[in-house]
Amino acid sequence: MTLSTFGSLAAIATTPDAIATLRPFCQTNNIPLYLPAAVASHTIDQPYEGALRDCISNIWPQYEGLIFGLAAGAVVRLIASLLKDKATDPAVVVIDPQGKFVVSLCGGHQGGGDRLARTLAPYWQAEAVITGATEALDLPAIDTLGQPWGWHKGAGDWTGVSAAIARRQTVEVIQEVGSTLWQEHLPPDHPFAFEPGTSTPQARVWISVTPRQFSANSTIPKVQWHPRVLWVGVGCERGTALALVEQAIRETLTQAQLAPEAIAGLATLDLKADEVAFQQFCKARNLPLCTFSSETLNDVAVPNPSEVVAQAVGTASVAEAAAIVASEHGRLLVQKQSFKELGQGGVTVAIALAEQEYTGRSGHLALVGMGPGALNQMTPAAQMAVVQADVIIGYGLYLELIQPLQRPGQIIEALPITQERERAERAVELAMQGLSVAVVSSGDCGIYGMAGLVLETLQTQGWDGKTPNIEVLPGITALQAAASRVGTPLMHDFCAISLSDLLTPWSVIEQRLKAAAQGDFVTALYNPRSHQRQIQIVTAQSIFLAHRNPATPVALVRSAYRADESMILTTLGEMLTHPIDMLTTVLIGNSNTRNYANWLITPRGYQVQAK
Repeated sequence: MTLSTFGSLAAIATTPDAIATLRPFCQTNNIPLYLPAAVASHTIDQPYEGALRDCISNIWPQYEGLIFGLAAGAVVRLIASLLKDKATDPAVVVIDPQGKFVVSLCGGHQGGGDRLARTLAPYWQAEAVITGATEALDLPAIDTLGQPWGWHKGAGDWTGVSAAIARRQTVEVIQEVGSTLWQEHLPPDHPFAFEPGTSTPQARVWISVTPRQFSANSTIPKVQWHPRVLWVGVGCERGTALALVEQAIRETLTQAQLAPEAIAGLATLDLKADEVAFQQFCKARNLPLCTFSSETLNDVAVPNPSEVVAQAVGTASVAEAAAIVASEHGRLLVQKQSFKELGQGGVTVAIALAEQEYTGRSGHLALVGMGPGALNQMTPAAQMAVVQADVIIGYGLYLELIQPLQRPGQIIEALPITQERERAERAVELAMQGLSVAVVSSGDCGIYGMAGLVLETLQTQGWDGKTPNIEVLPGITALQAAASRVGTPLMHDFCAISLSDLLTPWSVIEQRLKAAAQGDFVTALYNPRSHQRQIQIVTAQSIFLAHRNPATPVALVRSAYRADESMILTTLGEMLTHPIDMLTTVLIGNSNTRNYANWLITPRGYQVQAK
């Protein structure tokens, strides 16, 4: 399970119990563990000499999150003098020595402490303790709202707006650009008003490319987010100075009333990729520099083409065309502006507005097997992946079963059971935008689950194997869960066959049923019967009866480990006299499987029967 989305993390412990709790976690996730030098003994350990307070003071600026295995009061005293600003202080999380509680102590919103505490808790099966006001309201924190999409915070009274939300006062939202997905996944009683003028707001949120100057005497608090949707196209004379490039872009933005924070990146001709000024401008601001061939740019219709430029570099437009292409053919907001200074060179600037924001993230796909359905049957790593995801996608029933893992602000998308391909395509689409997406399957995601469909979708789209990043988190399969509830039927060779012919021709399924029956495999039948498919389970029984004794033990396990679980032990000859549906796993024993005291036992080896 990767924790890379939280940036650099470190853990601190001093007592044997706390060390025993934190060290395995740190080893698994390659997180340094700061310990007194006298007790440091593992490669992950970072020994310190002297006072713990001095150690914390030294490492405080080095990490984005600190995990303490100390008493909360002690941590408060240790870090009190180091706290400066919630926008820059690291997240501070406290774990009790026995790993029963994970407390978000400081940096809950902007530092990511609340999210980190929620993500860590499943590892120890602990309770996450979150004390923020928006947590109780099941609302995303306004000061972290745009983080998943890479939005930049503008000026405003963030404390005032947060307080208004906590008081459930009406907060007007004026969103002109950027993803509106967050609006669609709010609780029904949220305080936000999205239609201006429909109510009297007590606070206001602007989401736009325009920087607004808020008066200190305003009657209501206001804040602004800037989605990164502006692509700045640039061209220049060879060797143009950085100062002129900065001046040109700054003046162009100011004249058009556009926020620098809304810049997604620079775009230019590939022949200009080595321009030092462009490279330095982007490096200083952590912006991408996108370059395009003259052929690509020459195909774009622009308002100000130049024959002189076309003769020099093979395209009639650099700045305007590059901005349009980088914005995926969005709207040209600012036509080409030219700037020239003696001794500094010359530069042209144009700005286009993209429909979709640039997140600055590579995206992550967690393919999660949730096991049978009960949370205690789901691996900690799978739970952690669900908690930290920006988006959770799955069949509605599965999402209901993991509802306790969901956190405020997550995008939850449920698609019907017949829309597996649509789920995969949606997950890939959002991950390609830079979001962290968890795709949930029951059982194991790689066994009749969503993992294969997601990878197939990536393959058809020419995935490079790296972006988005993929993580496959296995779960207890349906056949394992069902078997565990009725004994040990899988102690010898076994196989699994789905009777659903939605994706596999029935003729192929019949061949596999015959092979399994002839080979004397213990056989698990998935998807045995639905409203539309009634005859398949009947055919399967007849195939097995041609090769097995009618008295062969059979288990019918429905919804293993869930609240409506049921188990029936029967025989191959009598199995169809009992209810069987899509939530039932059918386990057919081999020739040696026996029913002993209502427990199924398949011997580990074949035994010669005494005559």
